[in-house]
Amino acid sequence: MKRPVRLVGALAASALLLAGCGAGGDDADPAADGTGAAAGETVEIGITQIVSHPSLDAAREGFKRALEENGIDANYDEQNAQGDQSTATSIANTFASDGKDLVLAIATPTAQAAAQAITDVPVLFTAVTEPAEAGLVDSWEAPGGNLTGTSDLNPVKEQLELLAEIAPDAETVGVVYSSGEVNSEVQVELAREAAEELGLTLEEATVSTSAEVQQAAQSLEVDAFYVPTDNAVVSALESVLAVGEQRQVPVIVGESDSVERGGLATYGIDYDKLGYQTGLMAVKILDEGADPAEMPVETLEELTLVVNSRAAELMGVEIPQSVLDRADSVVE
Repeated sequence: MKRPVRLVGALAASALLLAGCGAGGDDADPAADGTGAAAGETVEIGITQIVSHPSLDAAREGFKRALEENGIDANYDEQNAQGDQSTATSIANTFASDGKDLVLAIATPTAQAAAQAITDVPVLFTAVTEPAEAGLVDSWEAPGGNLTGTSDLNPVKEQLELLAEIAPDAETVGVVYSSGEVNSEVQVELAREAAEELGLTLEEATVSTSAEVQQAAQSLEVDAFYVPTDNAVVSALESVLAVGEQRQVPVIVGESDSVERGGLATYGIDYDKLGYQTGLMAVKILDEGADPAEMPVETLEELTLVVNSRAAELMGVEIPQSVLDRADSVVE
């Protein structure tokens, strides 16, 4: 679903935006020699991340690598809200007053905080499932403001189909998610629809913090677990895995990093690549003068099937040969 990005010329709005990005003199054409704002200067970039876990960390590092490989010299002010929305708001307010050239918001809660506080410099988001539903953009095709970025919208139906293929006798599927995260609510709604089509019953438990994840998982008497890309739950993934292993039921996860950590399998995206793609969007803004308002939200087209054979042993699950044969990667 990746769409072409249109660059803007020397319109008045773009000129103001470029000034905010540190784009040199008033009459400079940032795209004239392919160097633009990055020519001979260091740009100041703020990174705000809702919580630490491998997927979000990978998106951050992929973003930074894209800028480095494209010749952008940047100083990074990296802040982590540790799962607290008030801290995310405080970080966004600080960035708004610090004169950053660009801000990267990783995950929906920090992107929402940045959208409220930062209005005069470009803000890119990544690892956001549904930016329009979250109020970040007017639409995917035409964001309309100073925010755009990349979505990590999961192939939820395909992931539940994978669960059904691995565990054909499963009738009930448990999902733990954060009631306060828009991205999680979107995924769970997709899971409800997919479960109905597949003849599965979805059992749900909500949490407000990662500390509640283990108790929520234990409260669900189910034949399998599905873990979407919920930040609070993924940061405490081991709690769900422990329940799955204890009860000998499969745990299907939303992305490959969670398979590396012990999830059984996923059909999903690579967050390092997603972050890198977001970084390329930053290059277009900083180096070519692109306007976030006219840069459609992008997604990662490449999806991978990853399975964990050790997790299968721990959960007492036999992965069908048909799944192993088409897997892009098998974690031993």
